[in-house]
Amino acid sequence: MKRAILLILIPLIFGFGVYFGNQYWIHRYDALIARQANIYHLDPDLVWSILYEETYFSPWKLGKDGEVGLMQVTPVVARDWAAETGMRELERQMATDPTGFLKNPERNVQIGCWYLEKVNGPFRDLPDSEVRMISAYNAGPSRAAEWNKTAAGAAPLSGDEFVRRIDFPSTRAYVTSIMARYRKIKRARGQND
Repeated sequence: MKRAILLILIPLIFGFGVYFGNQYWIHRYDALIARQANIYHLDPDLVWSILYEETYFSPWKLGKDGEVGLMQVTPVVARDWAAETGMRELERQMATDPTGFLKNPERNVQIGCWYLEKVNGPFRDLPDSEVRMISAYNAGPSRAAEWNKTAAGAAPLSGDEFVRRIDFPSTRAYVTSIMARYRKIKRARGQND
């Protein structure tokens, strides 16, 4: 009898441990994300969805093209951020150890949110601007602008039309995955995205 109870309890305890450990893991940066998203006029749920996709909340991750940290920020973007914000000391830190600098979660999310706001600028007033912003974050602003082009006088593209124009399969999958996660969060909260 005791053995049967143990055989039931051990998997249950293990399952609860895994579940709650995962909940801690994916939500441990929520306050940081909310703070930085608010500063840069972004939806924290969208930023959270990007972090989920980029690194599954692992600040030590390095990308194949030099991206670093939670939001996979490149040293070039970080240097632009430091120069544009006038942070000379941070520019010096970036020059000496960009990888170490960008592994800091606070700085990484700050710079990632700054860049998201920057690339969203041209798309801010368009329908479904999030898909354009995410594609620009992943593939670059010039590519997103190219995918967004319409004939003179034509209506702006819907989000779905824009996504169909993305001719990089990896970027299309990236945008689609993030938007699916983002919409799922919004539906769970009873909000429209």
